[in-house]
Amino acid sequence: MNGEFAIRNDDGADAEYCSRPINWELGQTVAGLRAARAEWRNRSGRHTELGGRELPSRQAMAAILTGLCGALFPMRLGPSELREESEDYYVGHTLDRALNALVAQVRMELRYAARQRGEPGDDVDSRAVAVVRDFAAALPALRRLLDQDVVAAYNGDPAARSVDEVLLCYPGVLAVIYHRLAHHLYRAGLPLLARIAAETAHGATGIDIHPGAQIGHSFFIDHGTGVVIGETAIIGNHVRIYQAVTLGAKRFTSDESGQLHKGQPRHPIVEDDVVIYAGATILGRITIGKGSIIGGNVWLTRSVEPGSNVSQASAEQRGC
Repeated sequence: MNGEFAIRNDDGADAEYCSRPINWELGQTVAGLRAARAEWRNRSGRHTELGGRELPSRQAMAAILTGLCGALFPMRLGPSELREESEDYYVGHTLDRALNALVAQVRMELRYAARQRGEPGDDVDSRAVAVVRDFAAALPALRRLLDQDVVAAYNGDPAARSVDEVLLCYPGVLAVIYHRLAHHLYRAGLPLLARIAAETAHGATGIDIHPGAQIGHSFFIDHGTGVVIGETAIIGNHVRIYQAVTLGAKRFTSDESGQLHKGQPRHPIVEDDVVIYAGATILGRITIGKGSIIGGNVWLTRSVEPGSNVSQASAEQRGC
């Protein structure tokens, strides 16, 4: 019950039952937190004239993504009581809610970006609607692309009993669904919403794919925990990777003041039909040639020719 708590003895029995709410005397703490916020906003120039939230909401985006997954795969990721005869109604209703909610989040990011650039942002509302309309129009093609990913997961794992199993159960498939959605937002000029979507998947699966990464069709991440794929990575078609694989940067360049250069190509290019086994670390703007196999726990910082088979021993001999 609200405001009630029990004090228990070591043996678990209630020694005393109190029904009075605890007075935490929070006035000073609330005032201190207000002062800390004010200091931060003064230092960073973070003052909003709107009087309300200026940044998109992680919670709102999580709900939007859940709805979009249900709309993409209604009989698998939609509600348990759904029947085929009402499938279109559910998809339409769910998309209407998700897209209207997404427009609100897009407006916030566009307004925030305009303020950061010192621009008026007069056209934010129309731009937000246009972006989300384009996003909605892309969903059928995105569904067909995801179908290829699901089939790749089924074909790539002898333990998989059905495509339904991989869609319902495999964290790598969920991470790819979220990445396809996030990548569209990223390309639409919404890096913050895209990153929120990517981090939602990261938290749920342990798979960290930057939304800027370009990934071809029929992509499969098996097991998946600990996989990291960087912003400028380019992955071809029919690529399969396993847990704890990193496609990362070797070094970060900076300007004279020490600020890091942003957005420069710094992650690997993985060509078609490559398999990368568990624990491999591939760093820098190097190319893994078509059809290559990269063995487990390999550390690789040099390009390899198409059809290569790289193990720990061969990598050490080549000085990779």
